[in-house]
Amino acid sequence: MRSVADSLHRQAAEGLRELIFAGELAPGSFLDEAALCERLTVSRTPLREALKVLVAEGMLRHEPRRGCFVAEITERDVEQIFPVIALLEGRAAYEATGRAGPADLAALEVLHERLRAHAEAGRITAYYEANHAIHEAFITLADNRWLAQVIGDLRRILRLARHQTLHVPGRLQQSLAEHLQVFAAIKRGDAAAAEQAMRHHLFAQRDALRELTRNPPSRIAP
Repeated sequence: MRSVADSLHRQAAEGLRELIFAGELAPGSFLDEAALCERLTVSRTPLREALKVLVAEGMLRHEPRRGCFVAEITERDVEQIFPVIALLEGRAAYEATGRAGPADLAALEVLHERLRAHAEAGRITAYYEANHAIHEAFITLADNRWLAQVIGDLRRILRLARHQTLHVPGRLQQSLAEHLQVFAAIKRGDAAAAEQAMRHHLFAQRDALRELTRNPPSRIAP
């Protein structure tokens, strides 16, 4: 049975993740402990335990005598993470294909229609959320807890960049086309093609992040 202290630091950790994923704590920003205690309604002890958790997850970095900062994804991170997650999520798509029944395909159809609608309307935040739901659906359908665990760890890091890549010119439409290719392969039961299409999708996302790291948003043409 979890203690009250354990529950409080888990609650604080989840609150911090939500603030980071929502963009309210931007990459590179300093974490003011007093302000966070007030915002999350916790004391210093559970907050500091939560900070340790997020440092271990790679979402924060700790600098001696300075404190904690929200981690930033570097070009090296991009080059190291994406080949790994492309393999893992490609495998998840492969396994999901073999397990997808009529009800699963119907649910995925709804998610992809929602994704298409958001892309056509240019609703980037809504598109990102639908995109995330589709990836989660594939992972759940694959029903492989080891894949789910490792992908989840890597996705937490990648979410530091959130939907910034979707602001790269043309990326929103490209992402939609890539997703539709994965889904088309799953619908026809072609596991190998689904795996390949998912890998292509992840590497395309890597290329968009490369563009962002080399040409920050202020330098990318509208």
